[in-house]
Amino acid sequence: MARKYSKRASADVERAMKKRKAGTLKSGRSGKKVTSRKQAIAIGLSEASAEGKKVPKKAAKKKKAAKKRKSKK
Repeated sequence: MARKYSKRASADVERAMKKRKAGTLKSGRSGKKVTSRKQAIAIGLSEASAEGKKVPKKAAKKKKAAKKRKSKK
């Protein structure tokens, strides 16, 4: 089975997690310190995606498309 994320994207997530643990990871919009594990992962993935690394699309977009297809039937 193929990898969901590229190895380089995983490295970006790992870097974000280490920054969170050290207390130096800040959110992009508000600039506040990030304490949530899930938020740190999301920041790492969004940075990897912005750099063009292999990261799948957000799940919310897939759900909306599936809902639209069901409603048309």
